[in-house]
Amino acid sequence: MKKQKLRRSGAKIMASLIMLLGSLSYIMLLAVVNGSLGFICAMGVTLFGAIGIAKALGEAIALSYSVIIAMCVVCGVLRGLLRYIEQYSNHYIAFKLLAVLRDKIFAALRTLCPAKLESKQKGSIIAMITSDIETLEVFYAHTISPICIAVLVSIAVIIFVGTVSSVWLSLVAVLAYLTIGIAVPFISSSKLKASGVRYRAEFASFNAYFLDSIKGIKDIVLNNAGEARKEQVNERSEVLLKETKKMKHDTTRAAAGTELAVSLSIITALVVGILLVRADMLTVGRMIIGVVAVFGSFGPVIAVAALPGNLTQTFASGDRVLNLLAEKPAVTPVKNGKKFDYTDLEVNNLDFSYDKETHILKDVCMNAKKGEIIGIVGESGCGKSTFLKLLLRFWQKDSGAINYNGTDIDMIDSENLLDNVTMVSQTTYLFDETIEENLRIAKPDATQEELEKACKMASVHDFIMTLPEGYKSRVGALGDNLSAGEKQRLGLARAFLKGSQLILLDEPTSNVDSINEGIILSALAQQKSKKSIILVSHRESTMAIADRIYKVENGRMKEVG
Repeated sequence: MKKQKLRRSGAKIMASLIMLLGSLSYIMLLAVVNGSLGFICAMGVTLFGAIGIAKALGEAIALSYSVIIAMCVVCGVLRGLLRYIEQYSNHYIAFKLLAVLRDKIFAALRTLCPAKLESKQKGSIIAMITSDIETLEVFYAHTISPICIAVLVSIAVIIFVGTVSSVWLSLVAVLAYLTIGIAVPFISSSKLKASGVRYRAEFASFNAYFLDSIKGIKDIVLNNAGEARKEQVNERSEVLLKETKKMKHDTTRAAAGTELAVSLSIITALVVGILLVRADMLTVGRMIIGVVAVFGSFGPVIAVAALPGNLTQTFASGDRVLNLLAEKPAVTPVKNGKKFDYTDLEVNNLDFSYDKETHILKDVCMNAKKGEIIGIVGESGCGKSTFLKLLLRFWQKDSGAINYNGTDIDMIDSENLLDNVTMVSQTTYLFDETIEENLRIAKPDATQEELEKACKMASVHDFIMTLPEGYKSRVGALGDNLSAGEKQRLGLARAFLKGSQLILLDEPTSNVDSINEGIILSALAQQKSKKSIILVSHRESTMAIADRIYKVENGRMKEVG
């Protein structure tokens, strides 16, 4: 398996995620303050108990026993209240930011779509939107505050022990905090980081493969490939389980190392305290106060020591999310560009390649005017579909001109371009909603009469009326309740409903029979007086309605008779 690495360091990922806090920073500050005070109150319960014992041993303690007991109770009550405020603040920030991140991801996907998303596995994207985002909740709710709280509480304890008890015990506390909170996590983080990245990568890969298996279950069954697919799923599941076990094993070893360091620190503090008493450098009462303060202060640094186990996955998830947010689209949308109402299209000397080396289209010239049906033919993979995508500026042309009404496509407002030009691809995606709602994606305010007219033009109205609920019928998850031909005709209906002046059709009749093909072509012929239609197809029968035909061969396009 290919070794997965983070593109960014853990520090850069943390810094980038913290920068997203923005106006929520004050709530994070509130969480840190309340968390620090809350833990000090938690320590106060045992610390005031130690002060009571020291008083009983003869130490000059100004507080009375009743005050000491009252302070224990007050500290306990305040601990609960402050802890609640801390956790509420952390989770408020976490869930607010998760909503913001989801919004940013969908905005990024919209910008990257469709060109950059064609090469991405849909299951991996789903894993990012769901699992990776949820993993980041750990960072915002259980990482930033604990680190700040550990630093503040440790400083407070060091000062308190050095002032009230002994500088030597204070030094022991410093060494213990550095060992537990920095040295142990640093040693274990390299292994935990590698295992976390591998786990997240394998999880995303398995998720994508499993989703593909579900989507393609019919084809798997029809080709009797169930057993082979099952073996692949099981193999991938075993790999994921193996990575999970490795990660858990590394996490357990890190936790054991932390517990060992805590135990050794406690023993060291106790031994130093006893030695100080025996050397008459410290009274028993003050030794008890100092040692109890040190003993009770390890909670925050233990929480920090446990972070690498969670942060490995958090960093892997954060890196994947930040990578997507930082990814540049194949084409930058044009905002506030020129606008037009389509009348004609002219393409001159168009060149394009995906990798800037292998030319897909070379020196392409063609034109189309309103009232024409233009046919484009050529072998599979010759660049016909790519040409249609370039007309929508899904990809950036290398050179040449694509002019709408005399204006180059790179100067035209992107939203205005999509209002004027519509494409129906070979595969139409239908959402798990009603047919009516799927159609209204093209025109949200369409009337029922407009819906039916568009569907009649696409030869799908009669089929819809045979369904129990007509236009109110649900399509079904992944559109499985409809055949490929029915989906394609609904895609055509969307194009007709939108009313764009230029319609690009990529194999619009590939999934329909000859009768429905004739009906669709007749509808297209009726529309030609109102708009331009550019038609890509392998079928000679489909090309019969074209006014002019272009043939794509070796990346070049020429008009044929």
